[in-house]
Formats: sequence, C-alpha cells, structure tokens
Amino acid sequence: MSEATITVPSVGHSPGISRISEAVIRIAGNSQDGIQAIGGFLARLAGRSEQDVMTFMTIPSTISGGPSIFQVRIGSGEVLSAGDEADVLLAFYQHSYENHINSVRKSGIILYDSDHVEPKPEWEQEYRHIGVPISSRTVEAIGGTAKDKGKNIFALGLVARMFDLNVPKLTQLISERFGGKDASVLNNALTAFHAGYGHSLENVLETFRFAESEKKGRQQVVLSGNEALAYGLIAGGVRFGAGYPITPWSDVMESLRRELPKYGGTFVQCEDEIASISMALGASYGGRVAVTGSSGPGISLKAEALGWAVMAEMPLVICDIQRGGPSTGMPTNVEQSDLNIAVFGGHGDAPRVVIAPASVEDCFYTAIEAVKIAREYSVPVLILSDQAIATRIEAFEEPDFEKICRDVSPDFSPVTDHKPYDLSAPDGVTHHIAPGTRVNSGKYPIVTGLEHDEHGHPTATPKLHMQMTAKRRKKLQALGARLPTPRVHGPAEGNVLLVGWGSTQGPIREAVDRARAAGDSVSSIHIKHINPLPPGLENIFAGFNHVFVVELNDESIYGHGQLAGLLRARYCDPKIRSITKTDGLTFKVKEILERVKAHLESGVKTI
Repeated sequence: MSEATITVPSVGHSPGISRISEAVIRIAGNSQDGIQAIGGFLARLAGRSEQDVMTFMTIPSTISGGPSIFQVRIGSGEVLSAGDEADVLLAFYQHSYENHINSVRKSGIILYDSDHVEPKPEWEQEYRHIGVPISSRTVEAIGGTAKDKGKNIFALGLVARMFDLNVPKLTQLISERFGGKDASVLNNALTAFHAGYGHSLENVLETFRFAESEKKGRQQVVLSGNEALAYGLIAGGVRFGAGYPITPWSDVMESLRRELPKYGGTFVQCEDEIASISMALGASYGGRVAVTGSSGPGISLKAEALGWAVMAEMPLVICDIQRGGPSTGMPTNVEQSDLNIAVFGGHGDAPRVVIAPASVEDCFYTAIEAVKIAREYSVPVLILSDQAIATRIEAFEEPDFEKICRDVSPDFSPVTDHKPYDLSAPDGVTHHIAPGTRVNSGKYPIVTGLEHDEHGHPTATPKLHMQMTAKRRKKLQALGARLPTPRVHGPAEGNVLLVGWGSTQGPIREAVDRARAAGDSVSSIHIKHINPLPPGLENIFAGFNHVFVVELNDESIYGHGQLAGLLRARYCDPKIRSITKTDGLTFKVKEILERVKAHLESGVKTI
C-alpha cells in the first residue's frame, strides 16, 4: 500500500481504517481454483469505481493445470505497471506461500488458507500473517456436496472486507458472471462471498479504504487487451474474420465469433492457419477489410499467403499475439520475439506495415488505425500485441463510439475504367474495386500472386517488375513520412534515453519517473509504428548520451534485441544498446533501473 495514508482511529474493538492511494494484491494458487476470476472481479470493480487498474497473470501451459498467479494493482491515480512488490499475498497452498512470499514487500500482509498452509516461523517476523481456514469455511457456508468449490469467492469476500470494497457493486459483478447459469450456482457464489465478507479478521490491526479517485466522474470501460482488440476491429469496420485457435490469440477469435454477428458480420473457424489467412484475403478482395490472427507458430504458416497479400496489394489486418518461442515455446508466457518475422518474414521483397499497441486502451485504437491504414494504402497490416497485454485487464475512458465507428461498406458505383496497379497513382497507392462493380470500358482487372501489369495481368517484363517493386515500396515510404514522431517522456535531452515498444511502456515510464525523482537524467520514448518507422527518431537519439532499447527478447549473437537491431541498422548509431530478457515475465521497474545502472557502471560511473 502507498505510504501516503490517513488512519481513522479505531472505535472500541473495531479496527482502524487507513486511507490508501493504491494497493498491489497477488493471488497465488492453482489454475483450477478460479484465481483469475477473483482478480477479474477486483479489476472490474476498480473500473466501475473510477479507479485505475492493471493486472498481470501467469497460467500453466498444460491441460492438467498447475500453479498460477493473478496480480492486480488498483490505484486512485495513474497506474503504469502491475507493481514490483505485492502489498498482500493471498496464498491457497503451501507452494503458493513459499514460492511467492519473496514477491511481497517487507511488513506486507500474507492472507493464507490455514487448511493448506503452515507458516514459516522466520517469515512471521517479517510479514503480517492472517490465517483463515478458507476451504473448510467455504464447505460450511455452501454445503459439503460442493466441497471447496467456491473458495475463491469466499476469499474474495475476505479481500473485500480487508479493503472495505463496495459490496453492492461486487455482488452485481458476481450476479453478472453467474447469472446465466443454474440459479443454485449464483446462490452458492453469493453465499460464499457474504460468508467470506462476514468472517472475522481480528488479527488485522486495520482495514484499508482507497482514497477518492483522481478520475472521478469519468465513465470507464474495463477490458482485457484481447477484448479491446476485438472491439476495436469491429469499430474500425471489420465485418469478416477467419482464424484457427492458438494461445493467446484465441480470445480475440472467440470475441469476434460472439460479437461480429451482432453487427451483420461473420467469423469462421478454419481447418488450419493457411486456410484462415486465405479466406480472410478472399473477404478483403470482396470489398471489406478482413482480419485473421494467430501467435508465432501460426504466423510462420501464414507467411506465404502474406506474400500474396503484398504482391496483390490487398488490405488485410493480421493480429500476432506474441508468446515465448521458437516452435511451441512457452505458450502462456510473454515475449516480444516476433518482430523480425513480422517485418521481414516471407520470401522476396515484401514490405508490410507493423504496429504495436502499448496498453489495453491502445489495443482498441490501434485496431481502428490498422483497418484505416490497410484500406487507405491497400497493404497488409500486422498488429504486434503480446501475452502480457492480451491477458491483462485495464480501465480506460469510454470511447466516443459515434465519432470513431466506421462503415467501410464497398461502393459498387460504375467506373469508366480501372487500373488497380496504376503506376501514375499518387504515392504508388493501389485501390481495388469490389467484384461486381461495372467497368464501362469492359477491361476488368484481375488479382494474382504473379508479377503483373497495371490491370493485374501476369507479366515477366523486367522493367515492370522494377516499377511495381518500387511502387509497393513507395507507398510505405509515404505512410512513414506522415506518421507522428513519438513524444519524449521527460526532458528532450539528457544522459539516458529508454526506448520501448509494446507492453514495456508502463514499466519504462514508471522507471523514468522513479529515476528522475532520485535526481537522475533519464527520459523515454515508445515506438508504436515499427515498420515503417516514424520520422525524427534520429534527432531524439542525438539529444542523449546513451540509448537503451528495453524489450522482451534475446540479445542475439551480436548483442542486440530485435528492435535495437532494427534501429541500429536504420540509423547506424553505435550508442543504441539493448536491455533484454527472456524469462517469460514482464519487466519490473527495478529490473530496468538495475540494468541501466549496470550498463553505465561498465563505462560511466553516474547517470
């Protein structure tokens, strides 16, 4: 909890109430225990209470399940990361207790199931321990036939009591979650929650209450990154999608399958990845931008058809929800190691657009931007999200849907003539007409993966191949020149510049704020548009002595991560160096600062 608290003195035997600005709660158990449900309830309650929130979770990649955590950070002000240290650890088992106690700040609270956890005496001196027989009390509350199913909801009641949470809003969330099931399921859930909330926590010296939100009056939505992507695609005008299940893309697919029909759209689950991208390309050729997606292994399979999209200059959105690789890799862990395949994957000169959202909110708006770019430039656009953004939950201001939602229905108005690959077109941009559109000249274009003339007819003419290759390049150069230059977080000049992309934005900004509060000269930028790169980056780099690219991939055989390698190749600037890791976990703020310090001490003594 934040040290900035106001304590209301206790009355009689009731504990005092401490007002706090934020708290980090880590829930540790097994994946079958519904700990993600607890974290989800807490996150969505924060959103409905006008507070900021960010979550982090780990789940096992095996069907049989295993140890899992869900961490939620709730704040009355801006929350940039899921938190380095937990204020409260809710531990369901001995392994949950022993494996995660080091993630708790000293003097933090350990709330544990005393039916399954035996505290270590040496740790009882460093942390405040609260033992509750969660499993047996759950059985008592809802009946033995349910065994301990529902202990997660009982534990939610304990947390609600500890933090003086809004009980009516929580019960409403529980009702929404279980309302579609048999009435007994909802009744048991509410019974377990109220039993937990009513359980005495006599050994808690105080309870906690969040201070009034700095964002009071703001109407918020609470979504995961994958949900935000799906709704952004729909808002951008996508009405057809095709995909094949793979972690962690599947949630996007399921959201689109559920939501697209409500807007006159369709999502098709195909037999494999190749069929998925091919079907999406067919739908895009039909006159509307379509979407497909996958994770790393599936993107590899889509590479040949992606090349067809480049050659045919077909608009398409491809979502790559990155995970640990290569091969099957670590399906439920985060990594940012698909940048190279996104930018360069495939044979021949095949330029495509690559953009990477930085937060859950940014997922929504990036999806809209991706559809817009795909339509305007007739090009495939890859959205590089990752497991960390995909599964985490954030609250953000409700979008103005009337302003941002787009209708991109095809126009079937007759045309006099049409050359989709017109070499005289401004910036080399191609525009297709939807099949069925009348061409008065009678010269109908075709679409093929072969090199072609201006009407799309196959040709092997050397001059035309050079002209068409340049045309496909020029339109991305034109897009790049129009992109916004990233804003510097902190002073525009100084000693250290941290560069990030994707899900590293929050921890990097928090690291900058912490370093500057300590008197160090540190700033940061975040690069959203990866291919093409935005203009002006070289001018920003020139203002700093050291440039460190913070990314979740390997430093490679030459000592540079994937974005760092791209930037070094583009700007030939040797001061661009890497801070990377591949442990499958997100960056902690202290990790970034420690790595910066180590780099500087290897050649420079102070920041």
